[in-house]
Amino acid sequence: MCGIAGRVNLTDGKEPISRDLLAKMVSAVRHRGPDEFGYYRDTYAGLAHARLSIIDLTTGQQPLSNEDQTIWIVYNGEIFNYVEIKKILQNQGHQFRTQSDTEVIVHAYEEWGYNCFEKFNGQWAIAIWDSVRRKLILCRDRVGVRPLYIRENNNQVWFASEIKSIFADSSVSREINPEGLDQTFTYWATIAPTSIFTGIEEIRPGSYVIFEFNKNREEHIYWRPSFPASRLTPAHQVNKMTLPEASELLEEKLMNATKLRMVRSDVPVGSYLSGGIDSSLIAWLGRKWKEGEFRTFSIRFADAEFDETEFQKKMASTLDSKHEEIIVRREDIANVFPDVIYHTERPVLRTAPAPLFMLSKLVHDAGFKAVLTGEGADEMLAGYDIFREAKIRRFLANNPNSQVRARLFERLYPYLARSPQKAKGMAIEFWKKGLKNIDSPTFSHEPRWETTSNLKKFFSEDIHNKINSSSQPDFLKYLPEDYNYWDPLAQAQYLEIFSLFSSYIISSQGDRMLMAHSVEGRFPFLDADVMEFCNSLPAEYKLIGLNEKNILKRIARGKVPEEIILRKKQPYRAPDAISFVSGKIPDYVDELFSERMIKSSGLFNLKTTQGLFSKCREIVNKSSNDYNFSNNDNMGFIGILSTQLLYFKYIYERKEEDSSLIKFTTVIDKLI
Repeated sequence: MCGIAGRVNLTDGKEPISRDLLAKMVSAVRHRGPDEFGYYRDTYAGLAHARLSIIDLTTGQQPLSNEDQTIWIVYNGEIFNYVEIKKILQNQGHQFRTQSDTEVIVHAYEEWGYNCFEKFNGQWAIAIWDSVRRKLILCRDRVGVRPLYIRENNNQVWFASEIKSIFADSSVSREINPEGLDQTFTYWATIAPTSIFTGIEEIRPGSYVIFEFNKNREEHIYWRPSFPASRLTPAHQVNKMTLPEASELLEEKLMNATKLRMVRSDVPVGSYLSGGIDSSLIAWLGRKWKEGEFRTFSIRFADAEFDETEFQKKMASTLDSKHEEIIVRREDIANVFPDVIYHTERPVLRTAPAPLFMLSKLVHDAGFKAVLTGEGADEMLAGYDIFREAKIRRFLANNPNSQVRARLFERLYPYLARSPQKAKGMAIEFWKKGLKNIDSPTFSHEPRWETTSNLKKFFSEDIHNKINSSSQPDFLKYLPEDYNYWDPLAQAQYLEIFSLFSSYIISSQGDRMLMAHSVEGRFPFLDADVMEFCNSLPAEYKLIGLNEKNILKRIARGKVPEEIILRKKQPYRAPDAISFVSGKIPDYVDELFSERMIKSSGLFNLKTTQGLFSKCREIVNKSSNDYNFSNNDNMGFIGILSTQLLYFKYIYERKEEDSSLIKFTTVIDKLI
């Protein structure tokens, strides 16, 4: 894992990028790679790299080139099948001088051109500079595990792993993007290519972009999730394997994916344990490929309603691992939240990233640079409540007079049985939203998006005026051609992958929190072969009735304790608004909700925003129980606070990067 940054001139007559600016850009992402720093520079391009050394510790420095030094690369990530690709390239006559996966990318590009990206199995953000053709190619992995941003202006392109690197150039303007804010308060996150900052774009997952001298840029999609068109004709039916056969093959693919992520590393790899089936199974598979001591890491919440310690310890005992945990209190969340938002570089509507930020520090302090995690299982195998909610809502739409609707929702949400009648009624009414739109391509997600959109009442008049209410993110404009013939569950999975997962789960809760402390996450469920196989499976192998991840539970038996397999899924959550208003309110929270700062940002309505702040304080004065905060209270408070923090850190405070912090050890300077 690493951090990359650079700038390229696309016409003649422009000043070459300075060494000092490259140092500032890479300094901004030095947390992603504190081990070594390098740069390449010629008349038109400058590429910089911050290295977290995990593979080929002695000769894997970047930037790196082909034999004749005409093609240069800086790259962040891992190509887990690089050994197999390297053998093919060697048979084609390519010569290698390192043992790194980075060099494999360069030669793969020489051999196959842009088609090389489809051959990679891993997680990456790649920048290739073809100096002869004066061409910059930027590519991102299939689901966007590794971040990559660009700014294009005045025939120049800036690129970087994180936006703060682009902002290291003082000529780049900084402004909150109303469209990005609108998306966040609808879909929970900005959707690529939109970012939260005007003029900054996020490279889409599964795509590559070409910037060529004196030409318009080109964007190409090389991968999108594809599901069987099972509602078209019998010839388009899903995988015909029996459930036992499919379980056996998926277990084999998961074992291979985990093996690659354990053995393709020159440093030790640990594992996260959340207490759920996903991380437990991955840790068990990882343990098979680790001789000697195996290390596991968990979050322990001081608030019992969020805590899963009992199940984490059961799994750690099963693994016989050396287990460590970080205890997270409400005040801890409040204390680290400013740093969390500095690293997410986007607003969030929940505090869930904060404990993960603390967990990655624990891992780093334990001397680990890489961990296995279970991310991706819920998306690939239909583990989230939203998939079951959609199934119930579809049943209600087709059976409007059914007498079992309340029982269905109480089965999904047992707490409804204990709720006051008014609260129960409101919850059921919420899930009934959009039932007349059963043929809508976004049927599964409409209640979530509609409810989240209610938070826009906190926007200022200026922001409301700047929002294009008819705009849609590109992933909704350009649905696959056969999308309407997919099973409804497949449609819901596609929407979840390209809204919440790529833009929030694997970003704000994943890469950004891990790399804040120089830790690489490795995700076997996001292996290319695993994803393709999961997408081919019949819906009932994933979700049978209201029982989620059916096939995964079969695989887990005999490996994971039955208590973990049979327990009701507990979504990962953390204390939200209550973390900031119980006890002494942090000074920065008071300041960011003050009249001065609300008016300074111009993003929120002063009256409604301060009204929410007062309401949250009143709630906690009456009870210290998190259940007394509604979803709207929590999401509104955290959304406003995180946006204000983002404004303060990147626009109001405007920190300048210090180039003197970077000592380049790899220097390829064609201008000297």
